[in-house]
Amino acid sequence: MEINFKIIVLMLSILFTGLTAGLCFTWSNAITPGIGKLDDLGFLQSFQAMNRAIINPSFLIVFLGPVLLLFINAFLHRNTHPTTFWSFMVAAILFFLGIGLITVFKNVPLNEVLDKTVLDNLSAVELKELRTKFEQPWNRWHMQRTIASFTSFALLLIGLIYTK
Repeated sequence: MEINFKIIVLMLSILFTGLTAGLCFTWSNAITPGIGKLDDLGFLQSFQAMNRAIINPSFLIVFLGPVLLLFINAFLHRNTHPTTFWSFMVAAILFFLGIGLITVFKNVPLNEVLDKTVLDNLSAVELKELRTKFEQPWNRWHMQRTIASFTSFALLLIGLIYTK
């Protein structure tokens, strides 16, 4: 196999989408259920700490890179087997909607509300209210991201099978 721009974009698309799907899966299946067992203050402090730690260059490249890479990949495969092209195009659209838009318009605003809150200043009732406003909506939107990233990854693999 000759290494060229098209192959590099495809491999990075698969790698970054797979890493994002794995992160979302792990967060949905281990992290949120685990911290969900904590009391309100512990839960909110844990989420604040993780949200602050995860915003770093390597995470942003891997998590948001596919938003652009997947469309470039689909474009580069526009003249290949129709199953390949459409698998790649649907993967790009699904990732853009399910990761890009949901993250920006649903999860990040919830994260920002939590981040701006000084938890030590809240009463037990206020902590409970904040957790109620945050936890269920955040988890619901994150589950959509998990499904979208997994499906995008699977579509990339399907498209790869049909490449010539």
